[in-house]
Amino acid sequence: MPCPFDLVMFDLDGTLIDTAPEIADAVNDTLQHFNLPTIGLQQVTQWIGHGTVRLLESAVAFASDADAASVRSSDTFGRMAADFASRYQARCGTRSQLYPAVLDTLLALRKQDVKCAVVTNKDAVFTRALLDAHQLHPLLDMVISGDRFPARKPDPAGINYCLAEWSVPRQRALFVGDSCVDVTTARNARMQVWTVPYGYNGGQPIHACNPDRVIADCSALLLS
Repeated sequence: MPCPFDLVMFDLDGTLIDTAPEIADAVNDTLQHFNLPTIGLQQVTQWIGHGTVRLLESAVAFASDADAASVRSSDTFGRMAADFASRYQARCGTRSQLYPAVLDTLLALRKQDVKCAVVTNKDAVFTRALLDAHQLHPLLDMVISGDRFPARKPDPAGINYCLAEWSVPRQRALFVGDSCVDVTTARNARMQVWTVPYGYNGGQPIHACNPDRVIADCSALLLS
């Protein structure tokens, strides 16, 4: 069945790709390097979605029993962030996996000439490495990373850029995500948002974010 949209924009982590295991690996690599205790996967997963710097701040604060503001202003955080960036880039693609139906859905949307984009809070250097590792770049018409514009999601700048690029009316576009950040981003852009139930919404049920639909997986885009 033809997709009812001309443009579909996707979040990345927790929506298209399960990245939590390798992010946790990189976080713990850095914590160990700076003689801090490691953190479990479940805890790290709750911090995914706001960009890697925010995630590292939360992890260091948790591991050192400090608040995020003091971590951010510390003399060592810059070195920790640089260390994490190097380690995470090396980890990209090592333990992440595409979620079910992602590849087939993107292939089908491409055959239907539906524009597909990723709008993520992940920095470009990691986004590129991750998409390259899973060979998704050829299936995407645009990638908007978290450092592309001055503000990250839930600011709608990335969505608005995609809409303007192809002159797509808002009612003919859809955002697909996994978190309240994604729902708020779409609401700020005044457009529909569907969510998957398996992502990284800080451990909270996605229904509570009031998306327009909760779908089992991305294949629902082809069944509407």
